[in-house]
Amino acid sequence: MDKPFIETDRLSYAYKTNDDASVLKNVNLTIRTGEYVLLCGASGSGKSTLCKTFNGLIPHFYPGTMQGEVRIAGRSTGTQSVRDLFVKVGMVFQNPEAQLFNSTVEREIAFGLESLGMARPEMRKRIALAAASTGLTPFLARNPHTLSGGEQQLTAIAAILAPDPDIIILDEPYANLDPVHAIQIREMLKRIHRLGKTVIISEHRLACTLPDVQRVVVLDLGRVVSDGPPDKLMSKDTLALGLELPAGTDDIRQHVYSYLGSYSDFSKPVTRESGDYSPKDSFDVLEVENMCGTAPNGFHLKNINFCLKKGECIALLGANGSGKTTLLKHLNGLKRPSSGRIAVCGQNALKLKTSQLARYIGTAFQNPCSLFFKLTVEDEIKVGAEILDCYDKAWLDELVSLFRLKPLLKRSPHRISGGEKKRVAFAAAMAAKPAILALDEPTAGQDGYFRKALSEFIIRLQRQGQAVILITHDLAFASQNTSRWLILSHGKLIADEAPYKLMANRNLMRRAGLAM
Repeated sequence: MDKPFIETDRLSYAYKTNDDASVLKNVNLTIRTGEYVLLCGASGSGKSTLCKTFNGLIPHFYPGTMQGEVRIAGRSTGTQSVRDLFVKVGMVFQNPEAQLFNSTVEREIAFGLESLGMARPEMRKRIALAAASTGLTPFLARNPHTLSGGEQQLTAIAAILAPDPDIIILDEPYANLDPVHAIQIREMLKRIHRLGKTVIISEHRLACTLPDVQRVVVLDLGRVVSDGPPDKLMSKDTLALGLELPAGTDDIRQHVYSYLGSYSDFSKPVTRESGDYSPKDSFDVLEVENMCGTAPNGFHLKNINFCLKKGECIALLGANGSGKTTLLKHLNGLKRPSSGRIAVCGQNALKLKTSQLARYIGTAFQNPCSLFFKLTVEDEIKVGAEILDCYDKAWLDELVSLFRLKPLLKRSPHRISGGEKKRVAFAAAMAAKPAILALDEPTAGQDGYFRKALSEFIIRLQRQGQAVILITHDLAFASQNTSRWLILSHGKLIADEAPYKLMANRNLMRRAGLAM
């Protein structure tokens, strides 16, 4: 690891659409062959932008102003095309859906190999190996856009691994993965690193990365503010940098394996600072009885039964592809059940239009880009409340403050970081003050500051009587903020119980794909 592979020399960059504000500022960085590096920092600190300079998308694809230089294997990226760099640098983006455009998973993995003119026997061998490494062998004939968010993430990773580049860059690789797949990808990346590959991860979920990496580079407002081994990070004010270290134990390695594996640290009740804020006069705001439904890809939901009380916060959990998002779409009217009953605030949801249900159930989905249709963040946040005739400027101002959106209000929602897009989607979902707030993967791609603020905000919403549904793979966040876990497995609701009881049931957690 004595040979520099990536070098940035006084690198600064500003997107053309960003009012010439620099996203990167005088970054000097050297990453050597075979290093395993974590890039971290608050949302909007410049991590994804820095990664895009490594594979030539900046300056060749994204218009903007770049100063300084980036060199890959000694050559400036300015003198190499994106195609030239493709064989050296493979990158998985933060939003995997935007990276997938073929008709099947197999074709998606094969695309990069075909562009390199690889012989068919070698292509078949690499496709099989990449699919097996990511657990995608049963999905090779599926259309990537019928997969869950986590399965799409795995497909994007497999497509990048197959050409066998010298550098693997992954932007938030664990954000949409269940614990079992997170462990699988971690082990795969460790194997790749042991083979001499350079691995760079941009990630907020430090529990999944700190035990493995050799070096941590922290960005803050576009500048490198810390660079060293993981132990060096412990001595800093991490929350001020938007980072949240694993909680529950002083030993990170012990914590991550108990969290993702045996759950030994979570087999007793968690003392939640918020307590139970369900009002004493609480009643059911959502009732689901014997509901069955079918998604376009043939996926079935089978006899779903549960209730949600006013002021209650629950988590909907399950492995990638278990049906969590599909269930949510049946609750808010985007899909209609084939049988059963859904009642929202005492009304038959099956007789309400989707637009009417939006007044009762506010939803922020896993991929916020699919929700945006306004030109500015400000308009995106308030449009739903205006349409539903419940616009409250004071409330919107409070949401803007909570989610740190004021500097973004005049920006396009499509031209901000992945974490910032999530926060815009949350604010838009909350703007109409719905009786039920449903957040799909709310902590994915979010920094420590946001996680803490969201926890506090959930408490406040519960005190006001608002019910909250969290769809998440973040078991630590779910255990700290919910009173019940509903666990789905292959379209069936297999558990509805307090978190500590379920985490102590290791057989059930394994059956649900939430533990090894």
